[in-house]
Amino acid sequence: MTDGVAAVIITIMVLELKAPEGADWESLHELWPVFFGYVLSFIYVAIYWNNHHHYFHLVGRVNGAVLWANFHLLFWLSLIPFSTAWLGEHAFMPVPTALYGVSLFMPAFAWLLMQRVIIHSQGEHSPLQAFLGRDFKGTISAVLYATGIALSFVAPWAALICYAVVTSVWLIPDRRIEKMVASD
Repeated sequence: MTDGVAAVIITIMVLELKAPEGADWESLHELWPVFFGYVLSFIYVAIYWNNHHHYFHLVGRVNGAVLWANFHLLFWLSLIPFSTAWLGEHAFMPVPTALYGVSLFMPAFAWLLMQRVIIHSQGEHSPLQAFLGRDFKGTISAVLYATGIALSFVAPWAALICYAVVTSVWLIPDRRIEKMVASD
């Protein structure tokens, strides 16, 4: 089901990409903020799907709490197309840039909550907890999102850099999980 929701989210985002009004390079150049927002959001959703796929290899049993935590994550991910479209239409404007940051922060929060629910359901010897350890990437991501949201009202371009840095931090999946799954 998560695969289907991710595919729909990406489809909705790509449908927001409209052809330029004119037939010259200038007309195409005017659309770069829309394309930038799409690319950043596409990568962001792909990272969630990739990590979701990997993490659930460590989940032997799914209960109601895990399902609800997953739906919570999917809810926040489903709002990304809206904020991406608004950001693309009003690039470098404070409120759309801040809302975009919130739409990135909330799935990150939901992801952390889902991790906690899974770890709790797995008990004392949670494979996911053993894999995550201190979760430096999760912590630095939350700090960068909060910084980006605050910067949106002062320097929206700097906020977008914060959001792009978070994406780059997560772009390469942690290979430890693939090794753990392969050894089982």
